[in-house]
Amino acid sequence: MQDPAAGHLATQATSSFTEHLQRSRPELLPFNQTLPAGHIPPVPHGTTIVALSYPGGVLVAGDRRATMGNVIASRHIEKVFPADEYSVLGIAGTAGLAIDIIRLFQVELEHYEKIEGTLLSLDGKANRLGAMIRGNLGMAMQGLAVIPLFAGFDLVSGVGRLFSYDVTGGRYEEIEHHSVGSGSVFARGALKKLWRPNLTEDEAVAVAMEALYDAADDDSATGGPDPVRQLWPVVYTVNRAGARRISERELAAVAGSIVESRAVAGREA
Repeated sequence: MQDPAAGHLATQATSSFTEHLQRSRPELLPFNQTLPAGHIPPVPHGTTIVALSYPGGVLVAGDRRATMGNVIASRHIEKVFPADEYSVLGIAGTAGLAIDIIRLFQVELEHYEKIEGTLLSLDGKANRLGAMIRGNLGMAMQGLAVIPLFAGFDLVSGVGRLFSYDVTGGRYEEIEHHSVGSGSVFARGALKKLWRPNLTEDEAVAVAMEALYDAADDDSATGGPDPVRQLWPVVYTVNRAGARRISERELAAVAGSIVESRAVAGREA
């Protein structure tokens, strides 16, 4: 005779780890935490993330600065992470909450692959991330917003795709490039001037670095390349071969070229 408990567990089985937690341990979800009453003290915030497409792939890059009010909370924070083998995401907003959501999203995709025996489609990944951001709406309304940029390689269509979100979890596909965070206005202006359809991967990396450099020039919450401390943005590319983090050696060379070209332009002006 079938065990009733086993039958109950079978009906409760789900390929979504987030749904599983919501049913069994909702208090463990990052956006289900109870906030203390009264004024929420300042917390570290991540700032500028840029993303752009190029033939054969996509790129996501983020600066390394976190701010807390008018104070630099960290110069070393990382805000861009691989979600799985073929997708990456960068998050601006409340730093601690953002990192928890990133970790939950990584587990969500790994859990789906183990249960279903296959990768979730890129659209499916984008939708599930949107659901997580929607779940954080209560926190966002209290000032703890998390805004991601998601990018991945679509194995079905064979192209890289970019997705932006709002605080309600609304999902928007970006065709060429996008930026979020406090320096996004300045970064987006640079992307509009520098992006072109036929960029190579190396050129795409240089464009992202230029955009973050421009954002740091005008936004105090964005940290630019720092050759003194040997700090460079975190940059990931994603193509048919998977996600790859650009090495610090490569980024240092790109940053050096940008600084030199701007110094020459300044002397000639």
